[in-house]
Amino acid sequence: MRITVIEHEAEAGLGYLSGWLGVACEVVRPYLGEEVPARSADGLIVLGGAAAAWEDERSPWQSATRDLLSRAVDEATPTLAICLGAQLLTMACGGTVERGANGLEVGAREVAALPAAGSDRLLSGVGTAVAVQYHQDAMTRLPDGAVPLMTGSQYPNQAYRLGEAAWAVQFHPEATPEIFASWTGESDLDAAEDLNAEVKAAESALIATWRPVARAFADVVRTNART
Repeated sequence: MRITVIEHEAEAGLGYLSGWLGVACEVVRPYLGEEVPARSADGLIVLGGAAAAWEDERSPWQSATRDLLSRAVDEATPTLAICLGAQLLTMACGGTVERGANGLEVGAREVAALPAAGSDRLLSGVGTAVAVQYHQDAMTRLPDGAVPLMTGSQYPNQAYRLGEAAWAVQFHPEATPEIFASWTGESDLDAAEDLNAEVKAAESALIATWRPVARAFADVVRTNART
């Protein structure tokens, strides 16, 4: 049993997920010339990245990634799409992604569960929680049939489920404080040190919240692989 992982850049890897999932991951790195497969293995994770979801000239493999995501939804392959991955899923399935009208959302920020999350296989236990954010684009219209699961004050579409087993999250459940600091270190953010400290201070809460979600996703992959 394996999970296919699409990694868009070296600085945006699996992070916490590598130790939380308990399922072998086959990481595809198209930025190094590796080909995005036509189909995923038993599960699919598409990670974040600096490019916009529509910037195929910057990341030429994004078209193939959108095709892979669309096929995963159609075939009910368990899928977790994170930040850029969530935006690619949104575009692949008919939704809209645009430059966010409310500016950059960055740091340890609160997200809140919507009513549908109460019965969701991944997010039922989350409620209101802190999550790592780093994005300036937004999912402004979700695909038809999407079930909104989480919201936030700066951008409302923070998580949704599509089809039987595809989840999109705008935030970064995989991001460790070290990964986040590597992102701010490449930026020109005036408040980078404060933001890094904020995420570091939230570390125990991040682990307590998102590790069960990762393990729930792995359980979905295992269950699906056995059927």
